[in-house]
Amino acid sequence: MTEKDEPLDHSPQHDSQHDDDHLHEECGVFGIFGAPEAAPLTALGLHALQHRGQESCGIVSWDGAQFHAHRALGHVGENFGDDSAKIVGQLKGHAAIGHNRYATTGATNLRNVQPLFADFEFGGMALCHNGNLTNAIDLRDSLVRQGCLFQSTSDTETIIHLVARSPQQTVLDRVIDAMQKIVGAYSLVCLTRDALIGIRDPHGVRPLVLGKVGDAHILTSESCALDIIGADFVRDIEPGEVVMITSDGVQSLKPFAAKPSRFCIFEYIYFARPDSVMEGKSVYNARKEIGAVLAKESHVEADVVVPVPDSGVPAAIGYAAAAGVPFDLGIIRNHYVGRTFIEPTDHVRHLGVKLKHNANTAQLKGKRVVLVDDSIVRGTTSTKIVEMVRQAGAKEVHMRIASPPTTHSCFYGVDTPQREKLLAARMSVEEMAELIGVDSLAFISHDGLYKAVGEAARDNDKPQYCDACFTGDYPISLIDQNDGSNVRQLSLLAEAS
Repeated sequence: MTEKDEPLDHSPQHDSQHDDDHLHEECGVFGIFGAPEAAPLTALGLHALQHRGQESCGIVSWDGAQFHAHRALGHVGENFGDDSAKIVGQLKGHAAIGHNRYATTGATNLRNVQPLFADFEFGGMALCHNGNLTNAIDLRDSLVRQGCLFQSTSDTETIIHLVARSPQQTVLDRVIDAMQKIVGAYSLVCLTRDALIGIRDPHGVRPLVLGKVGDAHILTSESCALDIIGADFVRDIEPGEVVMITSDGVQSLKPFAAKPSRFCIFEYIYFARPDSVMEGKSVYNARKEIGAVLAKESHVEADVVVPVPDSGVPAAIGYAAAAGVPFDLGIIRNHYVGRTFIEPTDHVRHLGVKLKHNANTAQLKGKRVVLVDDSIVRGTTSTKIVEMVRQAGAKEVHMRIASPPTTHSCFYGVDTPQREKLLAARMSVEEMAELIGVDSLAFISHDGLYKAVGEAARDNDKPQYCDACFTGDYPISLIDQNDGSNVRQLSLLAEAS
């Protein structure tokens, strides 16, 4: 594969290259230590985490003598599925880590696909992470001045150079020393010859859980990746915790200064798989409760509650039950649409929403419809969905959103547009309703969202979650920044076109 040279990304998060009006988690991680078939189990875990990254994937394994690696573009099934059994069979060993990646605009190159691997003084180490470092440019500039040569545009490579230059003696101490220089939101998984290491940032913004199957231990982004291999959920890795898994078991350390927990609340709204459990809460139940609270806050007389599939389904179920209005599938989703269907003209691009969604006319015609979705980002898909529902004969169309208005960009590992492209950043709710073409539009309140996930309300002095995309309250410093609106950072994913 020929790869072109690319400049570093010094911009905020890019727009998606496909017409998808959602925020996207960028990555999923999986690591296992002490299993005879570590790589096949890692591939299964990555299958379960496919929703967290769909652009590329990779696995690195260790067989006691050498490391084996395969990194590729595309979905997990395309690269590690039944048709790729030979590839998985070559990834021998009792330990492995894997990574799913979600990319944004620009060329996609193998050099940015994780896990990244490097040979150090102490031997080889592979590492991958979910999140974003907010001082990566600052660190990278300093490392380049000291003579470091970078091979990718990934902020993860900054960690590799910090580990290489650490004066500490043990592998664990070198990794901890490197991470103490890092600012950002991250869950990191490393594989060395002797250990699997997991680290969660001090605020716990990004998820990481510990599991066990037989005598093997697992570190992964979500509990659904444990379910697929028959593993037991042990616990969440705590904010600021470092765990090292070896043949002697699990060692836990807390080397970082304690910080208030600020887990990403959008995991409950959209990012995580509904069948996962995060921070002790069922994601599915949380989404149903969000819908129930939304109904109590913004009830409207209606004949049917319709989810925008698939992400709006649990909230719509909760909304319908709380409102006493029938739930029905008034929109049907086509699950077999690829991201590169055609190179469309403007006219065909406008019709593109029907590649993914189509109105179920029999359930919509002549009815007052409440559409429930997880969020509105740019408003492009919402506008097309509403138009489609009206064309199907709906008498009224009301939209209810299972999150507060998205008014700020995320710099902690989530693909979001620049702030000026966020609809809620430049329009009132009434203006958004007019643009989208609905009879009414309502979002869940900040306090309502917190109530739905088990809090009495949002503590404005000490927020219990990271909700910066709704409030602009960024819990972690945005060091790589020129001014308040133009952040200069290395995206985990970004490559300039």
